[in-house]
Amino acid sequence: MHRSTAISLNVLAVAALGLFLWWAEGALDGYKIQILNLIAVNIILALSLNLIYGFTGLFSLGHAGFMAIGAYVCSILILSPAQKEMLFILGEALPLVQEAHAPFLVAVAAGGLAAALAGLLVGLPLLKLGDDYLGIATLGFAEIVRVIANNIPRVTNGALGFKGIPDYANLWWNYGWCVFTLFVVVRLLSSNTGNVFKAIRDDEIAAKAMGVNVFRHKLLSFTIGSFFAGVGGALLASLLTTIDPKMFLFTLTFNVLMIVVTGGLGSITGSVLAGVGITVLLEWLRFVENPVSLGGFELPGIPGMRMVIFSLALICIILFRREGLMGMREITWSGLGGLFARKGGR
Repeated sequence: MHRSTAISLNVLAVAALGLFLWWAEGALDGYKIQILNLIAVNIILALSLNLIYGFTGLFSLGHAGFMAIGAYVCSILILSPAQKEMLFILGEALPLVQEAHAPFLVAVAAGGLAAALAGLLVGLPLLKLGDDYLGIATLGFAEIVRVIANNIPRVTNGALGFKGIPDYANLWWNYGWCVFTLFVVVRLLSSNTGNVFKAIRDDEIAAKAMGVNVFRHKLLSFTIGSFFAGVGGALLASLLTTIDPKMFLFTLTFNVLMIVVTGGLGSITGSVLAGVGITVLLEWLRFVENPVSLGGFELPGIPGMRMVIFSLALICIILFRREGLMGMREITWSGLGGLFARKGGR
């Protein structure tokens, strides 16, 4: 397929998405719009983790920490000084925190950059570790971020967190950042740098033998993935309008990891499809946490039961379909064109 044709189809796809969002704003209720917003944020987070884990082979469990950094930086920048004055009751906010203010676009980008800087600094020592050790170390990093957020009340308002965060993260902002993330990740993985990431994932020793600076490319992948994790955290903070340290537990990383593994490690298409499917199912399965009547019997609701169901589902995927929904395959315009051509020829 010619490059110009692919670009035209991409533009049409983005235009179709824009028309859908315009229709959704006027036709859907607030609950369904919230689910659509969560889908966009989860896709951003899944793409960022898939870049690190699926395409570069770095087993990282620190996504919740990068999300927390992005969320707090963005919240501090979009909260007005008057709001901060009312929120900081555990201790007066530091002057820099109190006076900091920026437009939403700048705040989200700043959250991403702060997370990227943290990823760079953390990656310098941690990326020298091997597979399982890296996972444990990054998990420790995420817990350190959460504990620090809980214990610096003049910056993060401690355990109380932030409430009343301006809800700028609407459909247009969330899907705009989602399309931007998708564009960057696709372009990156289509380049020579992306090929090096995949070579490191497949055989690090062979990549070193070919003269690849493995550590530098690992650090690049980890930093870019951290940036988009921070962006996802920033958008989530504005979407939910409230954050606190308890929100950034390991379960948040697990949710993102579940999307990546279900979609397929090393598949962009898989992350997008699983991001949509799992977000919808997580909301639909809320009924198992509420009391249910079956044949005159009243079954009590069990809080957290939907996560138990998804954990069991993830175990089944790992046991019986380890490659996930898509494996390492992608849906492309060329592939779709060939499929329709074959069907038309029958």
